[in-house]
Amino acid sequence: MGRGKIAIRRIENNTNRQVTFSKRRGGLFKKAHELSVLCDAQIGLIIFSSTGKLSEYCSLPSSMEQIIRRYQRVTGTHISRQDNREQLHNELARMRNETHNLQLSLQRYTGDDLSSIQFKDLDELEQQLEHSVKKVRARKYQLLQQQTDNLQRKVKMLEDENEQICHWIQEKQQAAAMEQQQHQQQLGIEVKPVEEQQVMEQFPFSGEEQPSSVLQLATFPPHFYPYRLQPTHPNLQDFTLQYPGFGSIGGATATNE
Repeated sequence: MGRGKIAIRRIENNTNRQVTFSKRRGGLFKKAHELSVLCDAQIGLIIFSSTGKLSEYCSLPSSMEQIIRRYQRVTGTHISRQDNREQLHNELARMRNETHNLQLSLQRYTGDDLSSIQFKDLDELEQQLEHSVKKVRARKYQLLQQQTDNLQRKVKMLEDENEQICHWIQEKQQAAAMEQQQHQQQLGIEVKPVEEQQVMEQFPFSGEEQPSSVLQLATFPPHFYPYRLQPTHPNLQDFTLQYPGFGSIGGATATNE
């Protein structure tokens, strides 16, 4: 059973189209090579795919350039090379003109060389400068506002951190004070009998009657001890020696309540 006839039309599927292109290109190159060998013909074959890829075949010993020159000579056609020197010269002149205009505009914006400018141009230049100044100031104020907001956030963070540190220090101080107070209370309970003993030792008693605590000292009757005052001034000391009875309080003795 023979193969059916294939309709010659564009293949819509990209994959199938690429596969068919590769197969038929190889077959075309094979047929061209066979024709060149069998018939001793000079063949030059140039193919561009749908993606722009170049494929070429040239029969040996010729080259593609030789075949193209022979084709031009036989047909009388000439592929002229484009001279880009004039185009480059025009482009260079245009760029020089633009550079000169930009330099003049820059001098106008900086306030240099304003003698050749007309009143209308000066008015337009003034409006442009005012508009530029407004844009610059707006951007400046925006940046300043951003910096101010950042500084305010930093200040708020530092204040919160400082408040936390102060609260922590207060808690530590309170805890230390409570510990010290508890320690002092414990020491006070332990030292109290020693203090009472020292107070009792300062009041010696003779006989059988001895107080058992400091509170009982108030119940004992007072004791009177005579003593004599000795003046510190030398003249008064001499006077006291001459009159012994004069130096005693109450004419004889002084009592200690």
